[in-house]
Amino acid sequence: MLPPASFLSIPATRRIPSRRAGLNALVLAVVALTATAAVAQQQPARPAQSGPPPLVERAEKIAITPVVVPNFWNVERRLERPDAAKLPKELRFVTTDDYPPFNFINSTGALSGFNIDLARAICAELSVTCSFQTAAFADVADVVDQGRAEAAIAGLVATPASRATLDFSERYLGTPARFVGRKQETLAKATPEEVASKKVAVVSRTAHEAYLRSFFNEAAIRPYPDLKAAQEALKAGQVDLLFGDGITLALWLNGTDSAACCRFVGGPFTESRFFGDGFSVAVKEGNDTLRHAMDFALQRIWEKGVYTDLYLRWFPVGFY
Repeated sequence: MLPPASFLSIPATRRIPSRRAGLNALVLAVVALTATAAVAQQQPARPAQSGPPPLVERAEKIAITPVVVPNFWNVERRLERPDAAKLPKELRFVTTDDYPPFNFINSTGALSGFNIDLARAICAELSVTCSFQTAAFADVADVVDQGRAEAAIAGLVATPASRATLDFSERYLGTPARFVGRKQETLAKATPEEVASKKVAVVSRTAHEAYLRSFFNEAAIRPYPDLKAAQEALKAGQVDLLFGDGITLALWLNGTDSAACCRFVGGPFTESRFFGDGFSVAVKEGNDTLRHAMDFALQRIWEKGVYTDLYLRWFPVGFY
């Protein structure tokens, strides 16, 4: 049975485990690169950085995986423009400030990140003003439910419990899983048959390990306690491949910690039952007007090329 390897349009189910810790370590590596060259479930320390330009500059100087910008919208479906009179004049977003490169405090003390820029683009499309407030991740849903913000853009978990108080827009970013191998690895396709003869590193007790054991159980699966240990095993040649979160691995591949050792092997895996279906904007349960407005704005942002510009700015590496 071949595992799914294409984009799926199913509502988001949860935030990807260990994403925060992995991104934090990689962002710190990018900060170190900036100093020398002129970019879940754990809470990372707040990075001292100002945004994506250092990584963009690096990306222009080295060969990287071509960036494929994902499309989650059916452009043939025409969504009705929301009635401006039914929308708030000011759209208050709540987010966190410790989840780079999605939402974080930059070196100037300003709230920054992909989610922040996307929220501003939504407000511009809806012709409303934008404001932001931050909260601990555990409190974000309550801020919306209690009416202290109209929407949350912070990678909230869409579970039966959260859907009791929140509704979610269509997704605006997926979280694919990917295989990584050393540059001398000759494997071109990451199918169960091709991977069966390989030793594969994975972080233990994660969705990625569960996926391997479900679809790649003939491979020699090697669980590691954390991503750093799995990455070091791959670099040292103790394993042939590493399977994990594509966004985290893309940043690692193009950072200093990888020492340019490795590359993506095969394509993305987007099975929502294991990896969730990506990030959405959350609004108070029953606020269909605002939820539909979010869907309209997100599709228009894609159609106008604004989404692509933001995506390439914040993710100048390919994880699809």
